[in-house]
Amino acid sequence: MKTYLPSGLPKPVPQPDGLDAPYWEGTRRGELRVQRCRACRAWQWGPEWICHACLSFDLAWEAIDGRGTIYSWERVWHPVHPALEDAGPYLVVLVELPHAGGIRMIGNLLGDPHQTVTIGAPVDAVFESHEDHALVQWRLT
Repeated sequence: MKTYLPSGLPKPVPQPDGLDAPYWEGTRRGELRVQRCRACRAWQWGPEWICHACLSFDLAWEAIDGRGTIYSWERVWHPVHPALEDAGPYLVVLVELPHAGGIRMIGNLLGDPHQTVTIGAPVDAVFESHEDHALVQWRLT
C-alpha cells in the first residue's frame, strides 16, 4: 500500500488515559472528530478533560466537516525522525476549521512538496489508512 509518509515512523496510538481514543476511532472510519462542550457548545482541539471556555467537564466528541483553510504552513527540510531522512522536504499546514468554531489542526499537505502554499487556501481532510490506524492529511481543493 502506497502512503504519503515513509514506513518506520512510530505508530500513533491513543494516550494511555484514553482521552483521544474517539479521535483515532473516527479516523479509522474516515471521520474527523473533535471535542465539543455539552454545557457551552464550544469546540476545542486538542483533547482535554475540561472545556477551555467554561471549565465544564461535560465534553463530547463530534464528527465535523473535514473542510478548512490554511492558517499557516512550513516547508520542513530537516528530518525530525530517522525514518524521514530521505523524505524531505515536506509541507506541514495549520488548518483552521470554520465548521468547528475556527479551531486549528496540524497535518501534512499532500502533493508536490515544492508547490506554492497560500494562506487562506481551501483544503480537505484526507485519511491515510494504515493497518491499524489512519492519519489525517490535507489536500488543496
